[in-house]
Amino acid sequence: MEQYSGLFLEFISSWGYVAIALLMALENACIPISSELILGFAGYLISIGELTFAESVIAGIIGGMLGSIVTYYIGRLGGHPFVYKYGKYFFMKKAHIDTAQRWFDKYGIKAVFFSRMLPVVRTFISLPAGFANVNIKKFIIFTFAGSLPWTMLLLYIGIVLGKNWEKMLSVGHEFSLLICLLIVIVIAYLYLRHRKKQK
Repeated sequence: MEQYSGLFLEFISSWGYVAIALLMALENACIPISSELILGFAGYLISIGELTFAESVIAGIIGGMLGSIVTYYIGRLGGHPFVYKYGKYFFMKKAHIDTAQRWFDKYGIKAVFFSRMLPVVRTFISLPAGFANVNIKKFIIFTFAGSLPWTMLLLYIGIVLGKNWEKMLSVGHEFSLLICLLIVIVIAYLYLRHRKKQK
């Protein structure tokens, strides 16, 4: 998909929020389009006044949720046999599916939240959730809770980097892990602060 990066950027430049939503939907449906590319560039457009932060967040979340729900139902209705047989035609690698499955087997529904901030797993975790027939309401809640901070942070970093937003891409998976670590630290801090106030 890297060879199409220029087309994706032109699409976002021309169609704005619609493009963000559509590309994020595809990314969360296991199509290998980097969310750093989509949201990083959107952050740059925000920095020069072509988009707004709030509307970009909404577009990113709507797209991400739709893609995740579609993938969830593919897993739920098709099961392992269908996904393993036909998934390869839609960029679903067995190795990636198995990695997401191991995460889900180990952490259950909580993996749907945390994996939204991890490379590769974030887009494939919907499949094992579907395989396991996870309650759709819980799936949506955990997906939203994990997608919101990821979307907001990537947009914000794109804004801060401005015309240098592409640095996000060069760091690759290490960047995703760093973001995940930062979000976990913030969540832990807020939780401990809340506990302290209750005492």
